[in-house]
Amino acid sequence: MSGEWLAVALLGVVGWLWWDALQKRELAMLAVRAVCARAGVQLLDETVALRRMALRRGEDQQMRIYREFAFEYTVNGDDRLPGRARLLGRRMLGVDLIEPA
Repeated sequence: MSGEWLAVALLGVVGWLWWDALQKRELAMLAVRAVCARAGVQLLDETVALRRMALRRGEDQQMRIYREFAFEYTVNGDDRLPGRARLLGRRMLGVDLIEPA
């Protein structure tokens, strides 16, 4: 009986982590769309991809999950430039449009 409860609890934790990851990805998408619109550039593929995830401390010294998402944008339609969005927990740290040197 206890093995069944452990399996249900584990499944619940995995489900919550998956749901939380989807919510953070959507938060990153909203921020990236807003930054691209303000900058007058086009977001390519209409998606962000998780590139890095780690534990970091926030301003309150509490451990949070740090996520870095990558995306691509174009200025004139002929190029694909990289960008990144950074989150710490629920807080958006920033969106960077990385331009070539």
